[in-house]
Amino acid sequence: MALLGLGITVQQIASAGLVVVGITLAGVGLTIGLGVVLARATGRSLPFGLLTGGAVAICGASAALAISSVLPKDDPNHERDTVFTVIAVTALSTIAMIIYPMIGTALGLSDHAMGVFFGATIHDVAQVVGAGYSVSDEAGATATFVKLLRVALLVPVVVVISLCFASHPGAQSGGKLPIPLFVLGFAALVLIGSTRIIPPEIVAFLLELSRWLLIVAISALGMKTSLGKLAEVGPRAIAVVCALTAVLAAFALTMIITLQV
Repeated sequence: MALLGLGITVQQIASAGLVVVGITLAGVGLTIGLGVVLARATGRSLPFGLLTGGAVAICGASAALAISSVLPKDDPNHERDTVFTVIAVTALSTIAMIIYPMIGTALGLSDHAMGVFFGATIHDVAQVVGAGYSVSDEAGATATFVKLLRVALLVPVVVVISLCFASHPGAQSGGKLPIPLFVLGFAALVLIGSTRIIPPEIVAFLLELSRWLLIVAISALGMKTSLGKLAEVGPRAIAVVCALTAVLAAFALTMIITLQV
């Protein structure tokens, strides 16, 4: 997951504009906070709320695995909830890739506005790119850019969650730094990528490699979880992820239309 940092540069973040950055930050904060609230309201744990909220808010399966790595491991449902979240956000991303361009067209959004909408709401990077370029090159480029802003927020979110659970009995002990190494690697690669010292061909190769490694990680996790265990998650958990997705989309659309992005 650290390799994803090569897809983001400091220059891109600085050039985004305060309005787009504000919508992105607010959407992430709202979704994670709502994830915790809905998890509690439906009888789920705090880690489940952070896991689903973070996955919907930031970057889908990648965020789910990153956040899962710093949550307490003493919960017997930890792996099951992680696999469920990965499956749920991936499925919803695919649905959004098809439906969101229809919504944007129906609302009369410009290509730029649709790009901001897709980038600020669809969970996984691949589906963001698919939705954006299905509309136009401008929408695709804008969607990809805004999505990468959300991906950049993975670092502070994982760090905060890691620090919050550092003293939890189920957290890793031994006096180690509670921040996982991949977070530090992610931040370092953002800075390295910003210098543009790595040839574009190598960057493209490493980003493709990161996607394959993510698939391997998800597959390995899936091998440890049965369909029977996933069925135990229940309809309330599904409702939580769907509600988070709907609220994030509604919030982003409201801000885009109100602020005339």
